[in-house]
Amino acid sequence: VMIERYLTYRAARTQSRNFVPAVADALRTGSLDEAVEIAEQYKKSHLAKVVSAGLLEFKAHGVKGAVPEAVVDSANRALQRATAIGVEDFKRGLGGLATIGATAPFVGLFGTTVGIINAFAGMSEAEDTGLAAVAGGISEALVATAFGLFVAVPAVWMYNYFTSKIESFVVEMDNSSSELIDYFLRRGTQHGND
Repeated sequence: VMIERYLTYRAARTQSRNFVPAVADALRTGSLDEAVEIAEQYKKSHLAKVVSAGLLEFKAHGVKGAVPEAVVDSANRALQRATAIGVEDFKRGLGGLATIGATAPFVGLFGTTVGIINAFAGMSEAEDTGLAAVAGGISEALVATAFGLFVAVPAVWMYNYFTSKIESFVVEMDNSSSELIDYFLRRGTQHGND
């Protein structure tokens, strides 16, 4: 999960960096068709998916002059839907990672408890209170604790890292959505003045 999510987020970041200037040039010239084609080339970009949804919704209304408020609202809803879908896609697998991070220490604690029980059982069987009687059980307990922490610590680190990445992706998608709505409104004002 950690490797797959890391590669997914890295690809999204890289493709989005390339997508933004390309689509900005297309929108500057007023070519919505070209902007949609550019968005379709960047399949792993979260920004391309959101912008494409807004552009397709706007184009579906076939507005030529002033842009009606209903069209802008419709495009805004499409942008919100695409953002929500993108966020859910980014969150895929993180629930399992969070569960591993939260439960692995308890699995280690369970192993520790079993190891201590075995240590005391060894003491009672040997009828000896020396270190040799409990060493095996304590060793088993420490290995279980170490393994639980070995699994939990990286899982928690990566979960927090991925969560912060998702938060920045959400901000980027929201900003892109807002800028696209502003573009539609400016476009309507320009055509209304023509």
